[in-house]
Amino acid sequence: MGNIYKNVKLDLSANTATTLYTSPTATVGIFSSIIVSNDSGSADTITLTITNVSNAVFSLFKVLPVGANTSLELLTRSLVVNEGEILKVTAATADRLHVVGSFLEIN
Repeated sequence: MGNIYKNVKLDLSANTATTLYTSPTATVGIFSSIIVSNDSGSADTITLTITNVSNAVFSLFKVLPVGANTSLELLTRSLVVNEGEILKVTAATADRLHVVGSFLEIN
């Protein structure tokens, strides 16, 4: 099928792990950007993990502070998500953080 540029958007309305992206069969996702925005007047934290096909969970960012009414770019380099791997985000507090990821899918 080729290369497809995409984005994904989440409003973290709960403080549980929420799937940002699951790489489909025979596909690699290459994230160029993951932006977190805090639209509240209180600071919060975010955790970003990747789960591999063996269900092992790896922390990419663990309880990273996000200031009140600010945005934060998480990535400084591309992040490759292989077939079947899952990116998840967790906010410390519900209804404060929004996440936007921009990526290229190659299949």
